[in-house]
Amino acid sequence: MIRAILTIELQPRLKVLFLKPRQMELVPVHWPGPTEYERRRWFEGFTLVELMIVVAIIATLSAIAIPNYISYRYKAQIAATIAEIRILEEIIANYVVDNNDYPDSLNDIGTGSFLDPWGNPYKYTKIAGVDHKGAGKTDKRRKDHNLVPVNSDYDLYSKGRDGDSKAPFTAQHSRDDIVRANDGQFVGLASDY
Repeated sequence: MIRAILTIELQPRLKVLFLKPRQMELVPVHWPGPTEYERRRWFEGFTLVELMIVVAIIATLSAIAIPNYISYRYKAQIAATIAEIRILEEIIANYVVDNNDYPDSLNDIGTGSFLDPWGNPYKYTKIAGVDHKGAGKTDKRRKDHNLVPVNSDYDLYSKGRDGDSKAPFTAQHSRDDIVRANDGQFVGLASDY
């Protein structure tokens, strides 16, 4: 009479024999060990083709992820700069209320050492109360695409990622600047103004 109805291998050396619905018995079974092929496979490691496939997958994922990360980081830096310029506007407004005049520099309001996310100091130019007639090339006021000054009180801006800037927004070095324009109604990239 055959006693085992079903045999299931749990571990390499043990098998479970089901005799009746509620009876189970563990019976040791002789296991011959791994075959020669399995033994070689365990100690050889990966083939060159397998390694090349893994490297190609990692390179593809990196090619997708890194540009997205850089773009996200740049947008976050722009947002942080806009928020900091808004804070500086409030500090300057409080200074004007207290002193009835605009500060001559950011040092007058204690923010001369503030740096933008790219490590450059914020730039401030007082416009109100200063005679700009005949200034010509020495006129440091920021100008729009029609070379018209964008502010009548003061200019406040960050030089952006490249750390370089020119007075008109149309200049190549000014395209990435984060600027305050229309007397504070616009703060953002000079290329968006």
